[in-house]
Amino acid sequence: MKALTKILPSPACGRGAGGEGGNAGRQCCLVQQCKVNPTGETLLDKPAVAPLRVMALIVALIMAGLSSMNVLAAEPSIPPRPVLPDGLGVNIHFTDPRPGEMEMLAAAGIRWIRMDFAWAATEREKGVYDFAAYDRLLAAMEKHKIRGLWILDYSNPHYDDNLAPHTDEGRRAFARWAAAAATHFRGHGILWEMYNEPNIGFWKPKPDVNQYVLLALEVGKAIRQAAPEEAYIGPATSTMDFAFLEACFQAGLLDYWSGVSVHPYRQEPPETVAPDYARLRQLIDKHAPAGKTIPILSGEWGYSSAWANHDETKQGKYLARQWLVNVACDVPLSIWYDWHDDGTDPKEAEHHFGTTAHAYFDGRAPVYDPKPACQAAKALTTALAGCQFAERLAVGQSDDWILRFRRGDQTRLVAWTTASEPRPIVIPASPGRYSVTDHLGQPQPALVADGNGLAITLTDAPQYFAPE
Repeated sequence: MKALTKILPSPACGRGAGGEGGNAGRQCCLVQQCKVNPTGETLLDKPAVAPLRVMALIVALIMAGLSSMNVLAAEPSIPPRPVLPDGLGVNIHFTDPRPGEMEMLAAAGIRWIRMDFAWAATEREKGVYDFAAYDRLLAAMEKHKIRGLWILDYSNPHYDDNLAPHTDEGRRAFARWAAAAATHFRGHGILWEMYNEPNIGFWKPKPDVNQYVLLALEVGKAIRQAAPEEAYIGPATSTMDFAFLEACFQAGLLDYWSGVSVHPYRQEPPETVAPDYARLRQLIDKHAPAGKTIPILSGEWGYSSAWANHDETKQGKYLARQWLVNVACDVPLSIWYDWHDDGTDPKEAEHHFGTTAHAYFDGRAPVYDPKPACQAAKALTTALAGCQFAERLAVGQSDDWILRFRRGDQTRLVAWTTASEPRPIVIPASPGRYSVTDHLGQPQPALVADGNGLAITLTDAPQYFAPE
């Protein structure tokens, strides 16, 4: 018999005031293993992992474009299940967008951008901060209801020989600068991320988790003192570096972080991330302060269309599947790397992570040629606009993904399989006619559900179903 993971909404956890974390009455969900017998029936077994925490308090810090963006919250918090397309974004590499660029981003349903907030570029004169470039970027973002994840990085030639801060003077200078930035932009819903991939070569001269922890603690204290309502996250590790992550947690950084950001890069399919998230969630729960819930954030993750055995078609499918798997795993923020290709060399994988081609066409709409990944982003954000994830249905086999979303009293379904060949399946659905849209946004022939459910054919590309 094959195992099938089902995410089941549960009633209140029922922990008393003296229970774990004192979380009486908080809603939670269980990841349970289902066993599928030869007749297709599913039998729930005991929970495979500890209960996942679902936040009861939802504040405006991660909700893109809401009127409450400028309201300061007493304690930073991030909701587990945003209303789509909130929580979906891309990396960029500019502070001054080209004409038509922000319009194209917004049209694709992008609600977040991740961008370096460079120390060396904003403190050119020692002790003097110039945030004008980011003022311009923020104005361009907010015009299109796009939020920012800004990375506090890297070094500064005025301190520590332009290496990662590793002296008391360098750490204090970095923390003063970070606190000044958080204060300058307070109330705009920025997520302030502590460095970028410090577990690999971005931390100069070589990675050192102990030095990173010292800096991150200094920054956390400074931001909490200067702008305690601002959201501070980290550590933005390259891949799921569990040793680095746990060292951060053991040092007390979860006292300061509002979210744990990771970069779950891999060349395997996106669905393989699910057990990694479960393991990380257990680590967070082990070390988090009592009563504090801390989400996992997918701060950077993409697939190059120039990798071996990858192309633009697969990249487009993987973007949709990555975002959907993250949502199903209660990861409320997904940043795809990258917005547009960084070059044109067909043999250079780093050039081809983008959702669009590299060339810019001034005066044309769209200003970049969209790749299938951009079409997939727009299709997903259009089909599921205004929806929240509800559950993964326990039907089919373990490699079949059937997700149910809700928008008020309406239901939307998304379905695909990681199997190598298409397979037929019947999914639970109310009788009636359903519109069908493929992962690129193209309408497909409508289907009719009968008393047995909705008969469909699963492929490796998500399909969107909506009752008419």
